[in-house]
Amino acid sequence: MVIPEIQSIKQRFGIIGNNPFLNREIKKALQIAPTDLTVLITGESGVGKESFPQIIHQNSARKHGPYIAVNCGAIPEGTVDSELFGHEKGSFTGALADRKGYFEVADKGTIFLDEVGELPIATQARLLRVLENGEFMKVGSAKVLKTDVRVVAATNIDFVRAIRNGKFREDLYYRLNTVPISVPSLRERREDIFLLFRKFASDFSEKYRMPALQLTPGAKEVLIKYRWPGNVRELRNITERMSIFEREREITAECLKTYLSAPNMEQLPAIIPHESDNQSFANEREILYKILYDMKKDINDLKKLVPGLVNTNTNYDESIFNVPQTPPVTYTVHHEEEPVQYAEVSEEKEPERPRSLEDVEKELIIQSLARHKGKRRNAAQDLKISERTLYRKIKEYGLE
Repeated sequence: MVIPEIQSIKQRFGIIGNNPFLNREIKKALQIAPTDLTVLITGESGVGKESFPQIIHQNSARKHGPYIAVNCGAIPEGTVDSELFGHEKGSFTGALADRKGYFEVADKGTIFLDEVGELPIATQARLLRVLENGEFMKVGSAKVLKTDVRVVAATNIDFVRAIRNGKFREDLYYRLNTVPISVPSLRERREDIFLLFRKFASDFSEKYRMPALQLTPGAKEVLIKYRWPGNVRELRNITERMSIFEREREITAECLKTYLSAPNMEQLPAIIPHESDNQSFANEREILYKILYDMKKDINDLKKLVPGLVNTNTNYDESIFNVPQTPPVTYTVHHEEEPVQYAEVSEEKEPERPRSLEDVEKELIIQSLARHKGKRRNAAQDLKISERTLYRKIKEYGLE
C-alpha cells in the first residue's frame, strides 16, 4: 500500500511507478529531508537520481534558499576548483575578475553534486574540508571562507573499486555516505515499465498533437522483457522517436524491436553485461580489458573450427615453415632497342607489432568520434565514459 504522502510526492515530482523499492527510497528521502545530513544517491545512469535531491531540498528548512545542481563530470579538470570554490582575479590565465564558486553562491541552501565520482583527487580533498567544517578557499587566495550548505551527491560508479584503484578518497566516501539512497534500475521494477510507457506516450501525444501510441500484446511482452540498459531515459527517448516516426499508432513487436538497441548491444558483452553479470566498470581501461578477453575467446573458438592447423599432436612437415632466402636483387640495363627488364623485388614483411591497450583505446575513440561527427558529448556517452575523460584522452593521443 502506497502512503498518501509518498503518492503526493511522486505526483509533484513526476515520478511514475509503484515499485516497493522505489517507494522505500522516496520515504527515506522524506525522513531525512528536515535534517542537514549529507546524502549519497547511487544508481545506474538514467534511473532518475536527479529527482531525489529536489525532494530533499523542497521538504527541508532550506527550501527558500538556493538549490544548485552541478554536473561534476562535465566540468574540465583544470577549472573544476574554480567552478566549485571560486577564484581571485589574476590567479590563473583568463581570471580577469573575482568569481564566486557554487559553494559560496549556495550558502544557506542545497548543492547537488552529480557524478561526484568524476572529481579529481585534489578537489576531493577540498570537498572533504567543506563537509567537515564548512570551510574553503578560493583559487589563488589564502583567505578562509565559510559556507552553510547541505550537500547531496550522486554517482553511478562502483566506489569500492574506485577506492581500491586510488580514484576516490575513502574518507570522503564515508563522509558523503552518511545517508545512502539507492535508486532501483528499470529492470528491477518491471511492473512499472508499461506505466511509464503510457505516461510518455500520452505526453508526446499532447506535445506533437497526434493520437497516443498503443502496443499489441506481443509488443508489451517485448517491452517488459527488454533489459533497458539506459533505464527510464532510454524508454522515454524510444517512446518519443516512435511517436514521431510511426504512422500506425498501434506498435507491433517487430516494429518495437527496430527501436531497441539490444540486438546490437548483445554483441558487446564487455559494455552491456547480462543479468547474471553484476560487474561494473570503473573506467574505460577495464572495458578494454574485457573487450580483449572476449576477442581472445572468439579466436579460440575459430581455432576449434580448423583443428588440423592448431593441434599440436598433428604430424606435419616442418619444412613448410622454412622460408627460402630471397636472392639478391639485380638490375640489368639492355640496349636502347630492347625494353628494360627488372627482376621482381620480394620484400620480407616484418611481423606486425601486437596491438596494445592504448592502440585499441585510441581506435575506439576515433571510431566513436567519427560516428558522431566529432560531437564529444555523444561520443562520450557512446563509450560509457565522462566527457572530461574523453577530452583528456583526445589530448593524450593527439586527436585534436
